[in-house]
Amino acid sequence: MSEITHKMVVQDSFTRQAHAYAVAPAVADPARIGKLVEAVDPAVDSRVLEVACGPGFLTLAFAGRCRECVGVDLTEAPLAIAEKNRRERGLANARFQSGDAERLPFAEGEFDVVVCRYAFHHFETPARVLGEMARVCRRDGKVVVEDLVSSEHRERGDYHNHFERLRDPSHTRALPASELLSMFTAAGLELERLYSGELVQNLERWLATTQTAPDRAAQVRALVERDAREDLSGTRPFRERGEWFFRHTTLAVVGRPLRTTKP
Repeated sequence: MSEITHKMVVQDSFTRQAHAYAVAPAVADPARIGKLVEAVDPAVDSRVLEVACGPGFLTLAFAGRCRECVGVDLTEAPLAIAEKNRRERGLANARFQSGDAERLPFAEGEFDVVVCRYAFHHFETPARVLGEMARVCRRDGKVVVEDLVSSEHRERGDYHNHFERLRDPSHTRALPASELLSMFTAAGLELERLYSGELVQNLERWLATTQTAPDRAAQVRALVERDAREDLSGTRPFRERGEWFFRHTTLAVVGRPLRTTKP
């Protein structure tokens, strides 16, 4: 029997949740998408690549103001939704294709902007993915990551990531902000712009999106409720109108590949 790899887990998870994920407020919100596009501020003749594009909302937002946009994803189900969205918007300068973020099927320096949103916490080797993003971006272009971040305190980050993995086995680790920024430096990227944000999650909707098994969902609820009492993760759960909510902290990072200099 063949070994089940993490990429197979990701494909299974996002095949099952493709439609629910595509309508999740945090993913589909045009204001959040627009804020990231404005932070990048691409030139109209830019070629843009979105890595792990999911339903393609960000790719299509860039296509509304850039020359050519490509979205790649490991899983076919969200790519089909992305293509449907493209057709509905009538955008001929965008396309979607299957691709592995660890081995992007593009030449060095092929794009002016390379972006990845809300996916780094699903990667086994995020530093390798960031290196690939930097490789296919032209010098003085822009490499952009927006993702969830965890506490800078290891035990608090571990608590947060534990209930994330119980909810969705495709989750690997939400990085602390300092680790994500260090990855940018290690990848030869100069930091150009940063901004943080917050996503308020309805716990039951969040669990329903991933179709979390009842026993695992019960464990997540217990961990979140304990977190509300004891402040264990930094997600600051709270109860309102009979429902549990918690907060995801996000960080958007815009970097610029440095020119290589020969001695």
